This record gives sequence, structure tokens and C-alpha cells, in this order.
Amino acid sequence: MDAVYLEIRKIARKIVARYPRPAFYHDHPFEVRDSRRFFQCNPSIIRLRKEMAGCLDDDFGHGMGHVEKVAIDAGTLVIIESRLDGQTENRVQRNLLLAQCAGLLHDICRKEKSHAEKGAEAASDILKTYPLVPDEITHVCTAIRNHEAFAHPERLPSHQAHKISDCLYDADKFRWGPDNFNHTLWDMVSFLNPPLATFVDHYPKGMALLKKIRGTFRSRTGRLYGPQFIDMGLAIGEELFQVILTDFINRP
Repeated sequence: MDAVYLEIRKIARKIVARYPRPAFYHDHPFEVRDSRRFFQCNPSIIRLRKEMAGCLDDDFGHGMGHVEKVAIDAGTLVIIESRLDGQTENRVQRNLLLAQCAGLLHDICRKEKSHAEKGAEAASDILKTYPLVPDEITHVCTAIRNHEAFAHPERLPSHQAHKISDCLYDADKFRWGPDNFNHTLWDMVSFLNPPLATFVDHYPKGMALLKKIRGTFRSRTGRLYGPQFIDMGLAIGEELFQVILTDFINRP
């Protein structure tokens, strides 16, 4: 990464560090804990994590660090949503498995055109070797096809499929908040290496997309907490942009 971007990234991370963790994590500590333990201990998730580690690059902002966060947050969301529905604990655990599989697999084809559709096809092939029934594989793949922002989601065959899809989407869009300015943006900058003037020219367009994503959260829990993630991202991004304009853009 160019030295000027390293300097800007350092400033961005200092700005992010001033913000508290989003309320989602404080309000649901037990569900966060349960999802993280499952992620660390479930044999199928451990196996899939190892498999994905050999498939994903961190150079486009959607590598292992990204998908692990999405998987854990999707798991947390699906625990909350499943228990709100009064589902049995066995069903909660099964939904948790599917949500975390979807989280780990959703960006497997991130650099390809129609990445959600191609990612679903790749996920279907991978999951055939895992202890999932065909309907469960279908639910995971449908969620992956439906995770792309600003795309019209396909009709879903069941309430369970709807739940997995919504929780994956919301967990992925949580990353558009503080995470965007802590990690994702700089991974993409490192990969694309744009001139600073180009970066500054595109910055307002990126902020406009953040504003647009705010109203797209799908699950009950995502609609409750997702806007705060985005509001934090907007505040961080606006402060950082003023620093860039003041201290970097006219630098000799």
C-alpha cells in the first residue's frame, strides 16, 4: 500500500477507535458467545473454515477476516430470530450451522462477475460433502444468491430459508459500518492502488451507497440494530473525508 494510504488508514483507525461497539453486541452478549463458541467448536464449521482459508484472498476486502465476522454475526442473528419464533433448541442449532456455513461461503467468488450466483453454485458443490440434507444446502445457497446489496432477492421456499437468507444479508451489511473504515476500504485500496485524486473523486459515491444501504436490513433484529452500524460508518467516513481534503489532497 502506498505510504499516503498507510497514513490515512492510521487516522481512520484512530477515528474508529473513539466509537463504542454497536449496541447489537452489548444487548445480546449470550447469543454472541454461543455463536462464537459454535464457530470455534463445531466440526463442520472447523472443516469449512480450513477449506475457505485456501480459497479466499484478503486483497479485495472480503477475505477470511470478513467472512469469519459475517459468519459469527449471522449465527448470532439467527439464534436471536429463531428463539423469538419459539423454535426448539435443536432447530436453533441447525439454523446456526446453516447461517455460519452461508457466512463462510458467501464471498467465495467475490472477484467474479455475478459473484452471488456463482458463489451459490460453488457452495452447492462444496456442501455436498458435508452432513447436510439437500434442503439445507438449498437454504444456504439461496442465502448466498440473495446477499448482494441493491439486488432484488428471489422468492424463498420456506420460513427457515427466509431466516437464513435475511440473517446472512444483515450480518454482511453490518460490515458497512465501522469495519469498512477499519479494514475493508484499505484492503480494496491496497488491491486497486488508485491515485489519491481518484480515491477522493469516488469517496462521495461510496458514502451515498452507505446511506442507501441503511434502509435495506431484512430481519427484525437487523432492522433494529443495522442502522446504527451504518450511522457510525457515515460519521466516521465524513470525519475522515474532511481530514483527507484538509491535510492530504493539496499536499505538495
